[in-house]
Amino acid sequence: MAYKRETKVWRTFNQDNLNEDEHILEAVQMLKEGKIVAFPTETVYGLGADATNNQAVEKIFQAKGRPSDNPLIAHIGSPNLINDYVTEVPEHAKKLIDAFWPGPLTVILKSNGRIANNVTAGLKTVGLRMPDEPHALAILRNVNRPIAAPSANRSGKPSPTTAEHVLQDLNGKIDGLVDGGKTGIGVESTVIDCTTEPPMILRPGGVTKEQIESVIGVVDQIDSEVKESEQPRSPGLKYKHYAPEKPIWLVRGDALKMKQIAEKLLNEGKRVQFLVSEERAEELQIIDSINLGSRKQLNEITANLYNALRKIDSLQVDIVVAESFTKEGIGQALMNRLERAATKII
Repeated sequence: MAYKRETKVWRTFNQDNLNEDEHILEAVQMLKEGKIVAFPTETVYGLGADATNNQAVEKIFQAKGRPSDNPLIAHIGSPNLINDYVTEVPEHAKKLIDAFWPGPLTVILKSNGRIANNVTAGLKTVGLRMPDEPHALAILRNVNRPIAAPSANRSGKPSPTTAEHVLQDLNGKIDGLVDGGKTGIGVESTVIDCTTEPPMILRPGGVTKEQIESVIGVVDQIDSEVKESEQPRSPGLKYKHYAPEKPIWLVRGDALKMKQIAEKLLNEGKRVQFLVSEERAEELQIIDSINLGSRKQLNEITANLYNALRKIDSLQVDIVVAESFTKEGIGQALMNRLERAATKII
């Protein structure tokens, strides 16, 4: 049976004391009652439910249309809660937590079974993260328990970076929405499995591989998607993600290659739009494009990506021809999302 509710939206807060803000406390009470509430993090908006309550977490899967074998990340408001939900914290995990929490890093550890089974998707591990966003931290510290919070969008669609994006997908399907404005980083957290030796990055995100290695030394990184018959150890490994309904052709090449591809499509009667940096727009000598920002500021391009992907479906076009970017630093997370959103990579 579909989960139908009137979605309450909170837009004003006592920024001087979010921990005692009446709207934050109302959202906290909903979560304690087993309801589902969306809230901002520094990465994207998350859809939260009590991670120790199987029935509450099930409402996330219903609202999102998310496959049940796809594990969720549990968010906490303090590192002091970690030992309540895991069997051990290896030394390299402690170093990463000290270096990057609060922040966009999810650490996978061995679960002690107190987290709901549908959060871990039946795995013996759990992904934990402490976000670096004031509204999220106020909620988590008041709840004082882990909150499962995947991105607050319909499964497979571009993740939400504003409250408006959340409402586009989930209005009437969730109980509440804390509007904290536009998120900063714009792509999901990095996920690192600290139960392996060496640790393995399962999903690139806001903390780069280079930053991680500067703290704990060399780490592995998963280099392929999970097969259909396999169970993913992290969100973002198995299913198609981040994609608008309109097809995206991701071009590995220069402006000339992009121009040739676009001209061929136009000659076939297709309506074409470009998804490019400011520099590539100048090289192509086009005015009307979906502009991601300057190639010199990859953080800006990354932060703008999901909003741009959502914009695509409102345009009267048949195909979007997109620019590729470097995979250095945050570019690795950016290209991970673009490649998974793409219909075709050329």
